[in-house]
Amino acid sequence: MVNELREKTREAILRRIKTYQNDILDFAKALISLPTENPPGSEYKRCANAIVKTLSDVGLECSRHEDCITAYFGTGRRTIYLHGHYDTVPALARDQFEPYVKGGKLYGRGSSDMKAGLASMIYAVKAVKECEIELTGRIGLTIVPDEETGGLRGSSHLLSSKLLGLGGIGMLTPEPTSGAIWNANRGAISLRITTIGKSAHVGLQHQGINAFERMLRVANAFLKLERKVGRRTTKFKIEPEAARHSILLLGGRVEGGTNFNAVPAECSFTVDRRINPEEDLETEKNALHSVLDELKENGIKLKSEILQEGLSASSSEVSPLARALSQSIEEVQGKSSPFEMCPGLLETRFYANRGIPAYAYGPGLLSVSHGPDEYVQTDGIFKCAEIYALTIMRLLASH
Repeated sequence: MVNELREKTREAILRRIKTYQNDILDFAKALISLPTENPPGSEYKRCANAIVKTLSDVGLECSRHEDCITAYFGTGRRTIYLHGHYDTVPALARDQFEPYVKGGKLYGRGSSDMKAGLASMIYAVKAVKECEIELTGRIGLTIVPDEETGGLRGSSHLLSSKLLGLGGIGMLTPEPTSGAIWNANRGAISLRITTIGKSAHVGLQHQGINAFERMLRVANAFLKLERKVGRRTTKFKIEPEAARHSILLLGGRVEGGTNFNAVPAECSFTVDRRINPEEDLETEKNALHSVLDELKENGIKLKSEILQEGLSASSSEVSPLARALSQSIEEVQGKSSPFEMCPGLLETRFYANRGIPAYAYGPGLLSVSHGPDEYVQTDGIFKCAEIYALTIMRLLASH
């Protein structure tokens, strides 16, 4: 009898989501058309308003916390969180905010990372609600900005306000996982280092101090640390094999000088340290600052600032949520998905480091996210909505 009820519920969910397909696609397009580039984050309020309107149309009561949005369906404290972000990396061309569908793919900035996934999330909850499934807990929707730069105005704000993960028994986020389930992520500490010199006309360069030459000395010191860091590998599953190595990236952004005929007074570059789960954030942060301290002692005038900081995290492959998600993926996709470590930082860390099992699984591809032709398969958006709804059913349905 229980299995029969579950099968009827499953079929009802899948039927509902099929009727939503046009709405899901229209909502994803509407989100993509809003230029929520981070930086600068100037369109957050407009996008948050659009999301709140859709949640209200679905019949969910929302709360606003600055530019963050929370909504719940169901009763009780036990909560499965569907968590996503609406900010994107900057566009490479303005027409990336003009979404279009071609060859079964939805194109536009944020389509893969992760506005289409937000649509999947919200309409999965709508399906559970409209199917009148009796739940033994509640679903929490948490939708935030600022993920692309560390989460200060988003998840960090909710965490410091004691509003993140209340009663959580699990969390899912629709990152572009390329068909895998990400159950672990690297930590990060990102710095901007600026060397200080003194400007002078090129013909009187002896009166100046070349900040670029100082920057080269600083960069060379970090190259030694980069080689040391790069010899370390993680034990977590990740593809390809080369991605197992710990990361220190120099010069992701480089700036300095005013013109070719002037001694540069300032030069800056970034250092992006991505830390495997086996490494300790504080230890690795101290290693970065030790390099800077030694350079200062040797007469290099410089300043540094932390751009972002985040812990690594991991969740079990056999938690109830992990099993429910795996079963739902296999049911909808017709094949199983491997558990892997995300090569970068994930907002799952805000939950996993509080003891809440947290996983990323979304319709997008990491290989096209942030790129000039970012897209997501439209069929994948609908299937993800089905997967999220079935996962919720497996964990919270009373029968």
